[in-house]
Amino acid sequence: MTTVTTDDKQIFTRRESEARSYCRSFSTVFTKAKGSTLTDAEGRDYIDFLAGCSSLNYGHNDPDMKAALIEHIERDGVTHGLDMHTDAKAEFLKSFERLILRPRDMDHRVLFTGPTGANAIEAALKIARKVTGRQNVVSFTNGFHGVTLGALAATGNGYHRGGAGVPLNHVTRIPYDGAMGGDIDTADLLNRMLSEPSSGVEKPAAILLETVQGEGGLNAASREWVRRVSEIARAHGALLIIDDIQAGCGRTGNFFSFEEMGISPDIITMAKSLSGYGLPFATVLVKPKYDVFGPAEHNGTFRGNNHAFVTARVALEKFWADDTFRATIAERSAYLEKRLNEIAALLPDARVKGRGMMMGVDVGSGELASDICKRCFRDGLIIETSGAHDEVVKILCPLNIEQETFARGLDILQSAVAETTQNTKIAAE
Repeated sequence: MTTVTTDDKQIFTRRESEARSYCRSFSTVFTKAKGSTLTDAEGRDYIDFLAGCSSLNYGHNDPDMKAALIEHIERDGVTHGLDMHTDAKAEFLKSFERLILRPRDMDHRVLFTGPTGANAIEAALKIARKVTGRQNVVSFTNGFHGVTLGALAATGNGYHRGGAGVPLNHVTRIPYDGAMGGDIDTADLLNRMLSEPSSGVEKPAAILLETVQGEGGLNAASREWVRRVSEIARAHGALLIIDDIQAGCGRTGNFFSFEEMGISPDIITMAKSLSGYGLPFATVLVKPKYDVFGPAEHNGTFRGNNHAFVTARVALEKFWADDTFRATIAERSAYLEKRLNEIAALLPDARVKGRGMMMGVDVGSGELASDICKRCFRDGLIIETSGAHDEVVKILCPLNIEQETFARGLDILQSAVAETTQNTKIAAE
């Protein structure tokens, strides 16, 4: 087999679609990954503050997950099982029930969908529409739920919506918490729109939201706002869907991002770090009374990824059997917030956004944020942007990142910000 090196990337530009994205920011060939570090073909290490866009909350190639997966493969364990019963699925469900659902007094059923978060969103919307007999869905400005047509209709990003090629219907967009400034209660606005018979807003099948908007710029909804939206959903006969695809699996502190908000979502979508190992795996958690699909009414050839069941079980048992990991996340989050406030202080009008280990700095412009990320990559840090104008430098490092590596990565970020500030001063003189 011919080895592709960092200097021999023509195969990608020659054959890979123009839709490729992250590789444009990180122009190298990665060959190895361990913990919080990626290594390229030239042997250079990079600290990973992207973590598969929160698909690698436990880092790359966790040794316990890897050992369990290798053992499963070596004994010819089931790889692909559609939705048939397998030992791997049973063991995952038992651990998920014991460690996640029962301690939180949740009786949700688990629907195994196709392997992407977008497919989980599609299933959730279909359930809500079937349960209520309604078509409209309420989603929020800056929300991002995927790029398949149903999920894309609920997504706010104009660039991605432009790729649909057809009208994106049956969604009413409402301003997210804080989107119209501190003086306007957008939950009250939502309630008024749904209560007023001449508002023109059809009664919704569901209200769909992220408690922290990952791709939308790390906008974090308040507990009070989320509780109010939950009450509004109940009052108007709509199901409450929480999209925990990026904010879940510990990213915001607890396993679910809404745990301390005093709500009980009717439907929860999960993907990304659910497998624990970066393997494709998505689910919809649905209250039993809304588990209305008939056999195979929502299906997918790859809804039975047994390799993901194996690693997901290990992730649950290793990280969520007690409060140790949660305490570690809290410590890392406090340190991250402190460092980001120091970094934000270097730039005029910059501000820290997000919650838990899902935070970043709004630097005011996409051009500046991109420049900072380029300098970081040059110095050995992989980090990306988010927001309507890509104006937020976003940190999504593994939750169990080593403290020394964490500090070194933030040092690189701080130096990059300081360098852009110095260059701006020189240009102004």
